[in-house]
Amino acid sequence: MLIKIYPENPNEKAIEQVVEVLKRGGIIIYPTDTIYGLGCDITNHKAIERICQIRGIKPEKANFSFICSDLSHISDYIKPIDTMVFRVLKKALPGPYTFILNANNNVPKLLSSKKKTVGIRVPDNTIAREIVRLLGNPILSTSIRDDDDVIEYSTDPELIYEKYQDKVDVVIDGGYGGNEPSTVIDCTTGELEVIRQGKGSLEDVL
Repeated sequence: MLIKIYPENPNEKAIEQVVEVLKRGGIIIYPTDTIYGLGCDITNHKAIERICQIRGIKPEKANFSFICSDLSHISDYIKPIDTMVFRVLKKALPGPYTFILNANNNVPKLLSSKKKTVGIRVPDNTIAREIVRLLGNPILSTSIRDDDDVIEYSTDPELIYEKYQDKVDVVIDGGYGGNEPSTVIDCTTGELEVIRQGKGSLEDVL
C-alpha cells in the first residue's frame, strides 16, 4: 500500500492508518530528514525478524536505530547521561544525527548486542515523529538502500514502492527523500566521537 502524506501538515487519519499497521506487526517505509527508513514497532519481535530478513542480517549483528518522538522518549531506553551529552542532544535534536548511547533493560533482548548500546534518532520530519508519538513507543529503523556496490539511496517514493511493495506493508510517500545518511556520534564513553560523517555537523551542536 502506498500512502501519500504531506510533511508540512500530516493527515491524522493517514497517520492512524500507518500506526494500526505497525501495531499489527507490519513493516513500513517512511520519510525522515535524511534517507527513507525501513521500520517496525520495537516491541514486535516477528516484525524485527522480518526486517532482518529483508536486509539479510542477524538481529544481534544489526546496527538498527530507534526513532523517538522527543528527548523524554529517549530516556526510557538509555542509561543516565551526563550534562554535556544531554546538552548536545538537546541542541542537535530533532535533526540529522544518530547518537550511540548505553542501553538500559527496556531495549528488546533480541536487539541487545554484547556492546549494550543503542542508536537513537529524533528526525526533523513531522511524519516520522507523529507516527512514533501516536504509536506510543519508538520505531526500530534502518535506512533503505539499493543493492549496489556503491551505496545508492532511493529518494523517489514511487520507485521505492515498486521495489519494496511485496516485502513491506506500507510505503509512505512524503515527497523526495535525501541521499545522505545521518551523522553517527558515539557518546558511550562521555566523549563525543563521530563514527560516520553524514548530513549533520558535530561543530553545529557543540
